[in-house]
Amino acid sequence: MTRPLLLVGAGGLAREVLAAARALGAPVLGMLDDDAARYGTTVDGVPVLGGLDLVHDHSDAAVLLCVANPARPAGRAAVAARLGLPDERYATLVHPAASVAHGAELGAGTVLLAGAVITAPQRVGRHVLAMPHVLMTHDDEVGDHATLAGRATLAGNVTVGESAYLGAGALVRQGVHIGTEAVVGMGAVVLADVPARQTWAGVPARLLKENP
Repeated sequence: MTRPLLLVGAGGLAREVLAAARALGAPVLGMLDDDAARYGTTVDGVPVLGGLDLVHDHSDAAVLLCVANPARPAGRAAVAARLGLPDERYATLVHPAASVAHGAELGAGTVLLAGAVITAPQRVGRHVLAMPHVLMTHDDEVGDHATLAGRATLAGNVTVGESAYLGAGALVRQGVHIGTEAVVGMGAVVLADVPARQTWAGVPARLLKENP
């Protein structure tokens, strides 16, 4: 990775992505955040340069979107739409301690943190976030902007819709479909399809609420 990185967001996720970038020896130019109180401060030694729109002033930098919130599962998609950058502006970051099967395709802006494993060739969408020790097995399909929190596990032939959010430790049975902007709670065991824009939780997972 030769281009310097710009991290969009300056919260906890940005700190984790920064650590992964440093493990790869990738230079980080700075962070961008719309919280004006952060401007001029540093996060783990990296400056917060200003608001998100400054991304257009640093055209030589590669960009990573470091925002994720189960209360707003489509938040990363909204940021991508607001910035309007072509895929060529985005980096794809794979921590050196992640394991990716030969032939797997990772979309622009996707981040795999330490211990994430993809066991067989498959397509992972754009701006996907796989936190530490996520497991994706054979024939899975993960849509754009999806978030898989730490230790989330997909058995074979699982489909994760765009902007879905799987909480830490969630287990998804083989052949299950997780709908667009659906949220799966921490530690849930998903044995049936989760419709779009619903939150499911529990063992086995059941409908908790409809998402607005």
